[in-house]
Amino acid sequence: MSAVIRLARAGAKKSPFYRIVIADRRAPRDGQFIEKIGTFNPLLAKDNSGRVVLNTERAKHWLAVGALPSDRVNSLFANLGLTKKADVAGKPQKTRKKADKLTRAEKRAAAEVEAKEAAKAEAEAAKAAPAEEAAPAAEEAPAA
Repeated sequence: MSAVIRLARAGAKKSPFYRIVIADRRAPRDGQFIEKIGTFNPLLAKDNSGRVVLNTERAKHWLAVGALPSDRVNSLFANLGLTKKADVAGKPQKTRKKADKLTRAEKRAAAEVEAKEAAKAEAEAAKAAPAEEAAPAAEEAPAA
């Protein structure tokens, strides 16, 4: 069984309220869960202490056991200092792969530029090496 830490929606229409729960990956969003470890109320101000109420000991336990937090739960945990903030935070799911492809293309282009610069540096070093070998030989002849 693979456990995940995710939000289960509660509350009335247009006034969301979420429970932070540990659930089996195959269970539905608002369905059966293993344990409730906190709540999240997005309607409260970000500086309000009641916005995220969490049993940190249980959250640390489940993270240590291997439960994977969802993206939103991961950002909530990062704000509380339990996990690292993900690089893809704030990006919609649809654009993540596209952004990764752009990043890979940029990395390839940068690698090609570095390879060209390295080849130029090697060529310059090869040209300079014979000139350096000839210079000491010329200096030794008059001294002898």
